[in-house]
Amino acid sequence: MELNEALAFIHATDWKGSRLGLERMRELMHRLGNPQDSLKFIHVAGTNGKGSTSTMLASILTAAGYKTGLYTSPHLVRVNERFRINGADIPDAALCRAAEAVKEAAGGMSDAPTEFEILTAMGFRHFAAEKCDAVVLEVGLGGRLDATNVIPSPEAAVITNIGLEHTAILGHTLPEIAREKAGIIKPGTTAVTYPVNAAVDAVYREICAERGAVWRGAAFDTLQERARSLAGQRFDYKDEKGLTLHLLGEHQLRNAALAIETVSVLREKGRSIPESALREGLSAARWEARFELLRSDPPVIADGAHNPQCVEALARSLDVYLPGQKVVFLLGVLADKDYETMLARLLPYGKEFICLTPDSPRALGADELCAYLRAKGAPAVSCDTAAEGVRRALEESGGETPVVACGSLYLMGEIREAVKSGR
Repeated sequence: MELNEALAFIHATDWKGSRLGLERMRELMHRLGNPQDSLKFIHVAGTNGKGSTSTMLASILTAAGYKTGLYTSPHLVRVNERFRINGADIPDAALCRAAEAVKEAAGGMSDAPTEFEILTAMGFRHFAAEKCDAVVLEVGLGGRLDATNVIPSPEAAVITNIGLEHTAILGHTLPEIAREKAGIIKPGTTAVTYPVNAAVDAVYREICAERGAVWRGAAFDTLQERARSLAGQRFDYKDEKGLTLHLLGEHQLRNAALAIETVSVLREKGRSIPESALREGLSAARWEARFELLRSDPPVIADGAHNPQCVEALARSLDVYLPGQKVVFLLGVLADKDYETMLARLLPYGKEFICLTPDSPRALGADELCAYLRAKGAPAVSCDTAAEGVRRALEESGGETPVVACGSLYLMGEIREAVKSGR
């Protein structure tokens, strides 16, 4: 199978055809010989922060000498980014082998697997073929019925910050959503959770008790920031002092605390993770388009904030790192997101809004977004391409005003490429 054939197979299923449930995934994995059963997992669910937390954990495990797989979504530029081992994307040849194996297995299924199920099966097959010592596995949507949840009991089930998103599927209250996320908690595992409120913690405790799992919450009261700049952050957590993190924003310090708590669990499970690996892994962790500084003069920041919770974190980061400054926003959103709430939070920070259309069937058109912002009294223009948008944003910046790209991860890859190439 050639790369173009592999990509055509992966993307043949319309995203609207996705249906929650594990029956197809279980059948597909059975046809593949259940490669996931040979692997050891750290399973990560949540609304916000699961990608950042996953990459920190994978970086720490790699620094500790483990051959570590990392499965995340979505990708920014190439689908290869979703499957990483020790920080390196899957090579094209291995991607093609995994796609070919999954295509053959799926060929006899009466109910065809969805795109995400195909990708998840490819990940399991690839990580098993490469004999990974550990796999950090990010949930796609929810947890209980997510395609990733066909794995055996993970070493740790990590649940990051949760918020009201996909409410028609996951529930209309935080405890309801927490219950869906907690579907990844299985007998014998340890659940490591992000403190949200007492009602959410009660859900996690209840489910752990029901399933014979151990519950542990991160202790944010022991988290202390020591220094920060656009170059990185230094902080303490519990007995760990002077840790360095290049992911920016106070929310990333909380994600790091969750990762450190998970490392403690993995040590209890028999993993050898020295303090030097913890420090090295946190410092080396990079997660693209999450308040990522792309250039310094003027500051150009990419942040895939795509829901009200993410935008709230972005606003707090702007207050911390660019206090009192107006910015040029390079913006695109999906029509099925609560973009009205998102934009209301961003309006006070905007000198100008340059609107783009994300590469997604769910996108809100740039012209429609531009009209909405103008109706709110904001200066806004629309551009046809990310490269054009970057050029316009840098012109409007005048070499001084910061530029912030946000609103949809579907745009961030193109924007990063345009900024890095100088187009």
